[in-house]
Amino acid sequence: MYGFSIKMDDSFENTIARVTAALKDQGFGVLTEIDVKATLKARLDVDRLPYTILGACNPPLAHQALEADPDIGLLLPCNVVVREEEDGSITVAFMDPAAVMSLVDKPGVEALASEVRGKLEQVCDALQKNAA
Repeated sequence: MYGFSIKMDDSFENTIARVTAALKDQGFGVLTEIDVKATLKARLDVDRLPYTILGACNPPLAHQALEADPDIGLLLPCNVVVREEEDGSITVAFMDPAAVMSLVDKPGVEALASEVRGKLEQVCDALQKNAA
């Protein structure tokens, strides 16, 4: 698996706000927010349910990763997907940094990836505990 996810019983907009706040509590900022639904509509005239990719970054941990391998930026930031399902529920899916960083064969990267995964799991747990 390259990720883990939870289901939320809240609006799409509220879920994005809650995910962003929970990420911030763990030291992450959202560097990018890609509205896939709007992009596909504008470029391909395709209709789909709401789907947003949040590019989350924890600066101290990103710095450590870049020090270990300057090319590791190809694997950053940590993506978090918020998507609406057919039944109206919202899925929040987190990239598993341990799975992605297993591609990098540099000292310390495995431990760093495990630390990042732990922080994302804490975000996931906080959202689960405070589910609407």
